Amino acid sequence: MSEIHKMTGFGFGPIQAGLFVHEAVRSGAFSRIVIAEIDPTLVEAVRSNNGCYRINIALRDGIASEDVQGIEILNPLVPKDRTSLLSALNESTDVTTCLPSISAYAIGGNASVADLLARGLAEGTAPSTIVYTAENNNHAGEHLEQQVTTAGRGTPSRSVQYLNTVIGKMSRVVTDPDEIAELRLHPITPGLKKAFLVESFSRIMVSRIRIPGVTPGIRSFDEKDDLLPFEEAKLYGHNAVHALLAYVGELRGHKTVASISADDAVIKIARSAFLNESGAALRIKFGHIGEPLFTEAGYAAYVDDLMERITNPFLQDSIQRAGRDVLRKLAPDDRLFGAMRLALENGIEPSNMAMGTMAAIAVLMQRDEAREVPASLRRGDWRNWSDADIEVLVKWLWRDSRVPPAQRLIHCVQQAKPRLLNLLVRAEQ
Repeated sequence: MSEIHKMTGFGFGPIQAGLFVHEAVRSGAFSRIVIAEIDPTLVEAVRSNNGCYRINIALRDGIASEDVQGIEILNPLVPKDRTSLLSALNESTDVTTCLPSISAYAIGGNASVADLLARGLAEGTAPSTIVYTAENNNHAGEHLEQQVTTAGRGTPSRSVQYLNTVIGKMSRVVTDPDEIAELRLHPITPGLKKAFLVESFSRIMVSRIRIPGVTPGIRSFDEKDDLLPFEEAKLYGHNAVHALLAYVGELRGHKTVASISADDAVIKIARSAFLNESGAALRIKFGHIGEPLFTEAGYAAYVDDLMERITNPFLQDSIQRAGRDVLRKLAPDDRLFGAMRLALENGIEPSNMAMGTMAAIAVLMQRDEAREVPASLRRGDWRNWSDADIEVLVKWLWRDSRVPPAQRLIHCVQQAKPRLLNLLVRAEQ
């Protein structure tokens, strides 16, 4: 007889709803699925709809919708619900966290994820529990485990393993009524003025499960002994090129990422950055591990697939959404400078990725006051910046961090400025 699985999830956004719960329901392996969510309107909407919600799935030729049924949803801020949630955790074999960031783990006192997990895992009937962390942090699992330990609610009554994930599935919550109507999206529940829109791609990589005898309820995930190569491929490949498209696309006047698919000049830059710069560096760095992704053919297929997925017209990803948090994305270890550093460390000149970085700095400084850039650093129209201006701005972005090879990185961005200007001039002609 196969093991009966029970799942508790924290957070009810599009990744929880359109990936973890969706895959759990499809598996047929779960007898109970409970979701913890602190938005009272969303909780009441799903409850009133008898534990059923709808997702919209962006395919390559249109948008399909699907009902997902049979979930329980609880608000941990409500004492009665919190008690029920602890009972669910007592018997959960699978736990998923889909929160805005790892900083959310400890927020909320006795209603926090860390405290609830510490209490819920300290007793109960489940023989073991695996905890998937989906907070877009390379060490989210370790962070959550530490927070649970810090909560100090006793030793878990079972074997517990915290798993990191690499989630390349693109998704969003659509709240604009006009966009919902234009795309003919189904709301999460009848009458709720928001919709989940997710792409159909669901090949998710997770840490290998080490608990003896444990078989996960969701069998579609790809377990890896070492997630680092795939984390870097996502950050310096997928994420970096998505950002490049957003920032160069904004300067070229695009409103959606999908519209860039017809802009051959930008697509050429993005593809070359993806395949020949960060991609070539990743293949040099990880080619020895024997994974198909890090072969020439495997990475080329990855690029082809992602370039089509990122610009999928049925996802309707806006330039504004794709380019948000520009300061974070310009951090020295994040996608843009990080991809450039990776290329340089492996003997590759990141000239195309540098155009994306220069575009990101330009977009940042076009709204410098709103983004709290110090008045002393406001250099006016970026088209008139000198090399010295660029160097000052880059060093400010790094906040005095030691970023080797600093001068080569700065030089690459300085060289990218005239090429970016030329690209914009051609767009205006």
